[in-house]
Amino acid sequence: MDSAASEWSFHVLTRTFTEPNAAAKWAEECRQSGESIGFIPTMGALHDGHLQLVKESVRENDRTCVSVFVNPLQFGEAQDFESYPRTLDRDAALLASAGCDVLFTGELVQFFPEMDGDPSRTDRIREVDPGPRALGLEGEHRSGHFEGVATIVSRLFELIRPTHAYFGEKDYQQTLVVEDLARALGSPEIRIVPTFRDDSGLAYSSRNARLTDEEREVATSLSRGLFTARRAWQGGERNAERLVALIRDELSSPQLSVEYVELRDPSKWERGPLVGELTTARALVAADLGAARLIDNLALDGAAPGEPAE
Repeated sequence: MDSAASEWSFHVLTRTFTEPNAAAKWAEECRQSGESIGFIPTMGALHDGHLQLVKESVRENDRTCVSVFVNPLQFGEAQDFESYPRTLDRDAALLASAGCDVLFTGELVQFFPEMDGDPSRTDRIREVDPGPRALGLEGEHRSGHFEGVATIVSRLFELIRPTHAYFGEKDYQQTLVVEDLARALGSPEIRIVPTFRDDSGLAYSSRNARLTDEEREVATSLSRGLFTARRAWQGGERNAERLVALIRDELSSPQLSVEYVELRDPSKWERGPLVGELTTARALVAADLGAARLIDNLALDGAAPGEPAE
């Protein structure tokens, strides 16, 4: 069992529902009993980073619910969707050890009854606008991705109506989209949990399972670049171009195909990168490595997690 799972001192049998409506009924019973619900939407292939979200939910809520659904609406390439790892039995075991109360899954037609049971009728699904903070970066490089995210997350929120919902900071732009979505819906309260990293600094991701041992070593250059830029910021560097250059210097491996290295001001999200002298910044990076697409980010100013050991 994964390392994070072994830290839990309690073991609760996770109930697994194969129909979203069954989970919705369970959630309604919880609300009627006055219980708060923490919710973590996932695509499965769970790792220690996901379990940190569960840990926060268990700490803050009476009940915790996790969805596992590989959402075809947010994939731009059918091959990536088909090859995405699916490990439901293992996921259920990890969640049981973490104190999760309910795991649920389902098919696309179950989440969207307007499809009338026909998997081909995705045209009947009302697409949810992900908002202005979906512009640029992932929104530019993964056409339709955030529309798919906003559409399924909106439906999940309608089904479970959680008190709190938990998302990982690694998918930083996604957290902004989800915050805007929850604000428009009026609930739930969104909790953002800091990126969970292994000892090398590599951010946990389900896609890391696609990396070879050699590629995992190369993948650590993403976090090295980000922490290098943060050290420069702490040393007084404020020029956007020079900070980006420091990150790119770490991404020099020929095995890496870098999609973007950019800085953003989280308080006033813009489609294009920051330039010139800065007062606040978050660095974001994406790159292809072998069969995996990797993303990472780090706040250059203010409080931030410590650097991995050399």
